[in-house]
Amino acid sequence: MSDPTQKHVVKHNDGWAVKNEGAARVSSTHQTQQSAINAGTNSLGSSKGGELYIHNKEGAIRDRRTIAPAKDPYPPKG
Repeated sequence: MSDPTQKHVVKHNDGWAVKNEGAARVSSTHQTQQSAINAGTNSLGSSKGGELYIHNKEGAIRDRRTIAPAKDPYPPKG
């Protein structure tokens, strides 16, 4: 079962792709890694937030980013 709060930016035949953790298929494909990172960040930010794992061309994780939701469900008081 895929986890929509954890997304991976991975190398793909068409360039780069965004894929949910545990999913068999990619969510979207992009020409550049940066555009895939932007799409993954926007997708996580518009939902509940989560972790974005960025892989290099060889498949190893090169960066990990925690993405906060666009609207904090528990904003600080005061």
